Amino acid sequence: MIQFDCHAHVYETVTAVKGARYVPAAPAPLADWLAHQAAHGLKGGVIVQVSFLGTDNSELCAALAGLDRQRFAGVGVVPLDVSEAALDALVAAGVRGLRWNLVRGVTLPDLAAPATRRFLDLLRARGLHLDIHLEGPRLAGWLPALTDQGVDVVIDHFGLPGEPDAGRDPLIGAVAGLADRSALFFKFSAGYRVPFDIRPHATELLSLIGLDRVVWGSDWPHTQHESRTSYASTREAAHHWGPLADQVAARHLYGIGPA
Repeated sequence: MIQFDCHAHVYETVTAVKGARYVPAAPAPLADWLAHQAAHGLKGGVIVQVSFLGTDNSELCAALAGLDRQRFAGVGVVPLDVSEAALDALVAAGVRGLRWNLVRGVTLPDLAAPATRRFLDLLRARGLHLDIHLEGPRLAGWLPALTDQGVDVVIDHFGLPGEPDAGRDPLIGAVAGLADRSALFFKFSAGYRVPFDIRPHATELLSLIGLDRVVWGSDWPHTQHESRTSYASTREAAHHWGPLADQVAARHLYGIGPA
Protein backbone atom coordinates (compact mmCIF):
# COMPACT_ATOMS: atom_id res chain seq x y z
CA MET A 1 0.00 0.00 0.00
CA ILE A 2 1.19 3.49 -0.85
CA GLN A 3 1.18 5.79 2.19
CA PHE A 4 3.28 8.72 1.01
CA ASP A 5 3.60 11.08 -1.93
CA CYS A 6 7.38 11.08 -2.27
CA HIS A 7 7.73 13.54 -5.14
CA ALA A 8 5.87 16.83 -5.21
CA HIS A 9 6.80 20.50 -5.58
CA VAL A 10 5.51 23.25 -3.31
CA TYR A 11 6.00 26.98 -3.82
CA GLU A 12 3.88 29.85 -2.60
CA THR A 13 5.29 32.34 -5.11
CA VAL A 14 6.65 32.10 -8.64
CA THR A 15 9.98 33.92 -8.76
CA ALA A 16 12.31 32.10 -11.11
CA VAL A 17 16.08 32.22 -11.17
CA LYS A 18 17.75 33.68 -14.25
CA GLY A 19 17.86 31.19 -17.10
CA ALA A 20 15.10 28.93 -15.77
CA ARG A 21 13.97 26.50 -18.47
CA TYR A 22 10.33 26.66 -17.44
CA VAL A 23 8.33 28.96 -15.19
CA PRO A 24 4.82 27.90 -14.15
CA ALA A 25 1.93 30.30 -14.42
CA ALA A 26 0.70 29.87 -10.84
CA PRO A 27 1.94 28.90 -7.37
CA ALA A 28 1.64 25.40 -5.92
CA PRO A 29 0.57 26.11 -2.34
CA LEU A 30 1.34 23.71 0.48
CA ALA A 31 -2.31 23.76 1.56
CA ASP A 32 -3.40 22.45 -1.85
CA TRP A 33 -0.91 19.59 -1.75
CA LEU A 34 -2.02 18.62 1.74
CA ALA A 35 -5.65 18.66 0.59
CA HIS A 36 -4.82 16.28 -2.26
CA GLN A 37 -3.13 13.95 0.20
CA ALA A 38 -6.13 13.97 2.52
CA ALA A 39 -8.50 13.29 -0.37
CA HIS A 40 -6.50 10.21 -1.36
CA GLY A 41 -5.81 8.79 2.09
CA LEU A 42 -2.09 9.57 2.14
CA LYS A 43 -0.19 10.20 5.35
CA GLY A 44 2.55 12.59 4.24
CA GLY A 45 5.26 12.97 1.66
CA VAL A 46 8.39 14.57 0.27
CA ILE A 47 8.77 18.06 -1.16
CA VAL A 48 11.38 18.20 -3.93
CA GLN A 49 13.07 21.48 -4.83
CA VAL A 50 11.63 22.68 -8.13
CA SER A 51 14.08 23.53 -10.90
CA PHE A 52 13.00 27.14 -11.55
CA LEU A 53 14.04 28.10 -8.01
CA GLY A 54 17.59 26.86 -8.55
CA THR A 55 19.59 26.44 -5.34
CA ASP A 56 17.39 28.78 -3.30
CA ASN A 57 15.73 26.28 -0.99
CA SER A 58 13.95 28.87 1.15
CA GLU A 59 10.45 27.95 -0.10
CA LEU A 60 11.18 24.29 0.59
CA CYS A 61 12.44 24.99 4.10
CA ALA A 62 9.51 27.30 4.87
CA ALA A 63 7.06 24.55 3.90
CA LEU A 64 8.88 21.92 5.96
CA ALA A 65 8.99 24.20 9.00
CA GLY A 66 5.29 23.70 9.68
CA LEU A 67 5.14 19.96 8.98
CA ASP A 68 5.53 16.85 11.12
CA ARG A 69 9.02 15.39 10.61
CA GLN A 70 7.63 11.90 11.11
CA ARG A 71 5.48 12.33 8.00
CA PHE A 72 7.26 14.86 5.78
CA ALA A 73 10.75 15.43 4.42
CA GLY A 74 12.51 17.36 1.66
CA VAL A 75 14.98 16.94 -1.18
CA GLY A 76 17.04 20.04 -1.87
CA VAL A 77 19.31 21.39 -4.59
CA VAL A 78 22.71 22.88 -3.78
CA PRO A 79 25.89 23.76 -5.70
CA LEU A 80 28.78 21.31 -5.64
CA ASP A 81 30.75 23.74 -3.46
CA VAL A 82 28.01 23.98 -0.83
CA SER A 83 29.40 24.83 2.59
CA GLU A 84 29.06 22.37 5.43
CA ALA A 85 27.13 24.95 7.43
CA ALA A 86 24.61 25.50 4.63
CA LEU A 87 24.15 21.76 4.18
CA ASP A 88 23.71 21.22 7.91
CA ALA A 89 21.03 23.91 7.95
CA LEU A 90 19.12 22.03 5.25
CA VAL A 91 19.41 18.78 7.15
CA ALA A 92 18.11 20.52 10.27
CA ALA A 93 15.17 21.80 8.21
CA GLY A 94 14.20 18.25 7.20
CA VAL A 95 16.10 17.68 3.95
CA ARG A 96 17.07 14.03 3.50
CA GLY A 97 18.50 14.06 -0.02
CA LEU A 98 20.00 16.31 -2.70
CA ARG A 99 18.90 16.41 -6.33
CA TRP A 100 20.85 16.59 -9.55
CA ASN A 101 18.59 17.76 -12.38
CA LEU A 102 20.56 16.74 -15.47
CA VAL A 103 17.94 16.49 -18.20
CA ARG A 104 18.13 18.21 -21.58
CA GLY A 105 21.84 17.85 -22.11
CA VAL A 106 23.19 19.15 -18.81
CA THR A 107 26.78 17.98 -18.38
CA LEU A 108 27.05 15.00 -16.06
CA PRO A 109 29.19 15.62 -12.96
CA ASP A 110 32.63 14.08 -13.10
CA LEU A 111 32.48 11.57 -10.26
CA ALA A 112 36.29 11.52 -10.03
CA ALA A 113 36.72 15.29 -9.79
CA PRO A 114 37.80 16.64 -6.37
CA ALA A 115 34.75 18.92 -6.09
CA THR A 116 32.36 16.04 -6.76
CA ARG A 117 34.22 13.72 -4.40
CA ARG A 118 33.99 16.33 -1.65
CA PHE A 119 30.27 16.75 -2.33
CA LEU A 120 29.66 13.02 -2.09
CA ASP A 121 31.73 12.85 1.10
CA LEU A 122 29.41 15.43 2.64
CA LEU A 123 26.37 13.34 1.68
CA ARG A 124 27.87 10.14 3.10
CA ALA A 125 28.75 11.84 6.38
CA ARG A 126 25.15 12.99 6.83
CA GLY A 127 23.34 9.93 5.54
CA LEU A 128 21.86 11.86 2.63
CA HIS A 129 20.88 10.25 -0.66
CA LEU A 130 21.40 11.50 -4.20
CA ASP A 131 18.27 12.10 -6.28
CA ILE A 132 18.82 11.87 -10.05
CA HIS A 133 16.64 13.40 -12.78
CA LEU A 134 18.10 12.23 -16.08
CA GLU A 135 16.93 10.58 -19.27
CA GLY A 136 17.38 6.81 -19.30
CA PRO A 137 19.58 6.54 -22.41
CA ARG A 138 22.13 8.90 -20.84
CA LEU A 139 21.75 7.42 -17.38
CA ALA A 140 22.31 3.83 -18.48
CA GLY A 141 26.04 4.08 -19.09
CA TRP A 142 26.60 6.20 -15.97
CA LEU A 143 24.63 3.98 -13.59
CA PRO A 144 27.37 1.52 -12.56
CA ALA A 145 29.72 4.30 -11.48
CA LEU A 146 26.92 6.32 -9.89
CA THR A 147 25.77 3.44 -7.69
CA ASP A 148 29.36 2.73 -6.58
CA GLN A 149 29.83 6.00 -4.67
CA GLY A 150 28.77 4.86 -1.21
CA VAL A 151 25.50 6.82 -1.19
CA ASP A 152 21.95 5.73 -1.94
CA VAL A 153 20.80 6.80 -5.40
CA VAL A 154 17.15 7.54 -6.12
CA ILE A 155 16.13 7.68 -9.77
CA ASP A 156 13.25 10.03 -10.61
CA HIS A 157 10.32 9.22 -12.91
CA PHE A 158 11.19 5.58 -13.72
CA GLY A 159 14.48 6.88 -15.09
CA LEU A 160 12.70 8.42 -18.09
CA PRO A 161 13.21 5.32 -20.25
CA GLY A 162 13.72 5.87 -23.97
CA GLU A 163 12.73 2.50 -25.43
CA PRO A 164 9.06 1.38 -25.55
CA ASP A 165 10.13 -2.28 -25.41
CA ALA A 166 11.19 -2.74 -21.78
CA GLY A 167 13.19 -5.83 -22.70
CA ARG A 168 15.39 -3.70 -24.97
CA ASP A 169 15.51 -0.53 -22.89
CA PRO A 170 19.12 0.49 -22.12
CA LEU A 171 18.35 1.63 -18.59
CA ILE A 172 16.56 -1.63 -17.72
CA GLY A 173 19.58 -3.45 -19.15
CA ALA A 174 21.92 -1.33 -17.03
CA VAL A 175 19.96 -2.10 -13.86
CA ALA A 176 19.96 -5.80 -14.72
CA GLY A 177 23.71 -5.69 -15.27
CA LEU A 178 24.57 -4.21 -11.87
CA ALA A 179 26.46 -6.65 -9.69
CA ASP A 180 25.20 -4.79 -6.60
CA ARG A 181 21.85 -2.97 -6.56
CA SER A 182 21.80 -2.28 -2.83
CA ALA A 183 22.24 1.48 -3.29
CA LEU A 184 19.60 1.86 -6.01
CA PHE A 185 16.03 3.11 -5.56
CA PHE A 186 13.39 4.28 -8.05
CA LYS A 187 10.52 6.73 -7.90
CA PHE A 188 7.48 5.47 -9.74
CA SER A 189 6.15 8.88 -10.69
CA ALA A 190 5.15 10.99 -13.68
CA GLY A 191 4.52 8.19 -16.12
CA TYR A 192 2.94 10.86 -18.32
CA ARG A 193 6.41 12.27 -18.99
CA VAL A 194 7.22 9.15 -21.01
CA PRO A 195 5.59 8.92 -24.49
CA PHE A 196 4.63 5.23 -24.21
CA ASP A 197 3.06 2.75 -21.81
CA ILE A 198 5.29 2.64 -18.74
CA ARG A 199 3.74 -0.48 -17.22
CA PRO A 200 6.19 -3.02 -18.73
CA HIS A 201 9.09 -0.96 -17.40
CA ALA A 202 7.52 -0.84 -13.95
CA THR A 203 7.16 -4.62 -13.99
CA GLU A 204 10.78 -5.12 -15.02
CA LEU A 205 12.10 -2.70 -12.42
CA LEU A 206 10.10 -4.31 -9.63
CA SER A 207 11.46 -7.71 -10.60
CA LEU A 208 15.02 -6.38 -10.52
CA ILE A 209 15.08 -4.22 -7.41
CA GLY A 210 12.05 -5.33 -5.37
CA LEU A 211 9.20 -3.52 -3.64
CA ASP A 212 11.35 -2.21 -0.80
CA ARG A 213 13.31 0.03 -3.19
CA VAL A 214 10.41 1.85 -4.81
CA VAL A 215 8.44 4.92 -3.73
CA TRP A 216 5.52 6.63 -5.45
CA GLY A 217 5.23 10.32 -6.29
CA SER A 218 2.47 12.45 -7.77
CA ASP A 219 4.87 14.94 -9.37
CA TRP A 220 2.29 17.57 -8.40
CA PRO A 221 1.67 20.22 -9.72
CA HIS A 222 2.78 18.39 -12.90
CA THR A 223 4.89 21.25 -14.27
CA GLN A 224 4.75 21.54 -18.07
CA HIS A 225 1.92 18.99 -18.08
CA GLU A 226 -0.65 20.79 -15.93
CA SER A 227 -3.36 20.66 -18.61
CA ARG A 228 -3.09 16.95 -19.39
CA THR A 229 -3.10 15.29 -15.97
CA SER A 230 -4.30 15.71 -12.39
CA TYR A 231 -3.52 14.49 -8.90
CA ALA A 232 -6.39 12.01 -9.11
CA SER A 233 -5.21 10.54 -12.40
CA THR A 234 -1.63 10.18 -11.22
CA ARG A 235 -2.83 8.40 -8.11
CA GLU A 236 -5.02 6.10 -10.19
CA ALA A 237 -2.13 5.29 -12.54
CA ALA A 238 -0.13 3.84 -9.66
CA HIS A 239 -2.66 1.04 -9.29
CA HIS A 240 -1.53 -0.26 -12.69
CA TRP A 241 2.18 -0.29 -11.87
CA GLY A 242 2.17 -3.29 -9.54
CA PRO A 243 1.48 -4.05 -5.86
CA LEU A 244 3.41 -1.04 -4.59
CA ALA A 245 4.27 -0.65 -0.91
CA ASP A 246 6.45 2.24 0.21
CA GLN A 247 6.84 1.80 3.97
CA VAL A 248 10.37 0.38 3.93
CA ALA A 249 11.81 2.70 1.29
CA ALA A 250 10.12 5.83 2.67
CA ARG A 251 11.53 5.14 6.13
CA HIS A 252 15.01 4.36 4.83
CA LEU A 253 15.32 7.31 2.44
CA TYR A 254 13.30 10.02 4.17
CA GLY A 255 12.91 8.95 7.79
CA ILE A 256 9.11 9.11 7.50
CA GLY A 257 6.58 6.54 8.61
CA PRO A 258 6.67 4.04 11.47
CA ALA A 259 10.10 2.97 12.72
